Amino acid sequence: MLFVDFSSAFNTVIPDKLTLKLHNLGLPASLCLWIKDFLTNRPQVVRIGDSTSSTLILSTGTPQGCVLSPALFTLFTHDCSAIHSTNLVLKFADDTTVVGLISNNDETHYREEVQHLTGWCADNNLILNTSKTKEIIVDFRRTRKVAHPPLLINGEEVERVDHIKFLGIHITSDLTWSLHTSHLVKKAQQRLFFLRKLKRTGLSSQLLGNFYRATIESILCLSAAVWYGSCTAQDRKDLARVVKTAQEIVGGPLPQLNSVYDSWVQRKAGRVAADPTHPGHNLFVPLPSGKRYRSIRTHTNRLRNSFFPRAVRSIHPPPPHITQLGQRNRPLPPDLT
Repeated sequence: MLFVDFSSAFNTVIPDKLTLKLHNLGLPASLCLWIKDFLTNRPQVVRIGDSTSSTLILSTGTPQGCVLSPALFTLFTHDCSAIHSTNLVLKFADDTTVVGLISNNDETHYREEVQHLTGWCADNNLILNTSKTKEIIVDFRRTRKVAHPPLLINGEEVERVDHIKFLGIHITSDLTWSLHTSHLVKKAQQRLFFLRKLKRTGLSSQLLGNFYRATIESILCLSAAVWYGSCTAQDRKDLARVVKTAQEIVGGPLPQLNSVYDSWVQRKAGRVAADPTHPGHNLFVPLPSGKRYRSIRTHTNRLRNSFFPRAVRSIHPPPPHITQLGQRNRPLPPDLT
């Protein structure tokens, strides 16, 4: 997996290239021209106290902090996709990851994908920051492992690491979550200090519970569908201890993380199963009896405890008449309209 870092990604977008891509996507010409006008000839100043710098006119990039900027950057990079079926290019705003499946120690397609991404960035005025770009190798083979040669981008070697923080989650090369949960517990314990301070002011249990849900539970449950199911017993015990401590401070019951996780998985699974346009929809195949979905075949606990195998086991198919009503009122997928 290659975790790509762009240098000032939002600041390097060329409005002319962006509007051309928006036009090719089918956006109205008037909207494309409005976006181009919005991004060009933008005055910018820096103010510190009573001092203001001279005005600088900008005609590149998207404004920092603007709600449109992530969406525009996503549309700008929509044509950056994998050229080989064994690879994936995952994008979330300016966070881009290249995932390659290497079979028989043949890295050709993976390295070609990286070179293609490098060329695409050069053509679109995006600068790859090689010093902050990291690579992780996930290899669970029991046979003798072959040393992988270093990956080069523009002549610079990409650093290979054992763990990285991606979208708020600490990912390790062995796909275990003790490192991530330890960071969560440490951050949550720091916020328990403020919960105790508020308790001493005489704040009601209801308001203390609201503070807990907003500042502590929110970080403990961040992307929990990805990692909580694969946590070790010790990891879950450490997380539960944080909830127990918060419960003693609040003075009332608080939802346990395992119940929060189970309910979240069920809700998410229900949405995926009901949405034929979702990439994971085809994993929800009802059994002939119609009472359950067919379980996903797994050979390791790592896969068995991941999201989709758990999600398929967590819900039941809806009755046939409900399914038909849902399909009748559901909008058609884009390729059928």
